[in-house]
Amino acid sequence: MNEKGIYNTIAQPSTAEFKDRGSKFFAFAFPIVTADDFKKQLQILKKEHPKAVHHCFAYRIGTDGNNFRSSDDGEPSGTAGKPILGQIDSKELTNLAIVVVRYWGGTLLGVPGLINAYKTAAALALQVTPIIQKQVEIKYAVEFDYTQMNDVMIILKQFNCTIITQEMQLFCSIQTGIPQNRLQETIYRLKEMQNVSAKKIE
Repeated sequence: MNEKGIYNTIAQPSTAEFKDRGSKFFAFAFPIVTADDFKKQLQILKKEHPKAVHHCFAYRIGTDGNNFRSSDDGEPSGTAGKPILGQIDSKELTNLAIVVVRYWGGTLLGVPGLINAYKTAAALALQVTPIIQKQVEIKYAVEFDYTQMNDVMIILKQFNCTIITQEMQLFCSIQTGIPQNRLQETIYRLKEMQNVSAKKIE
């Protein structure tokens, strides 16, 4: 991530396949925002590929560099999860996961063979999906009176905020992602208005 509050991620899910001595490695790359997003997707893949011997993965979330996980799922230590994570990091991507599903082909590949297979499958999946830049956003809950709807929406639009959820009744509530580099201006403008509250969501 650079200083401008921008990060790189993938635009949409992708799949790729790599074969080595009878073993098939299917790589699935997909964008995520939370660890729960990832868990749901992993469960779906496990249901879709019940005969696979391994479901190895790596993911990275957020921009502080601390939120990541990798798993060898029964493969020799360091032969699957780390090479997959290595591909995510070599392209400086975040907010995505890659799961590589392996079907056993009857021949042992050895440690170098496994590392190569998982690394290549992950790299192929990233080659076939567009890489996009997104703004780092800070989540806020904005509450206001229904009559102020237009004014609030104009500000959110002006500063490129993302609307996550909205409830429109007499009193309205919006969860929004405010670009980190426009945060102070946006909050200042919202708080200038009467009866509008903006609170950070932890």
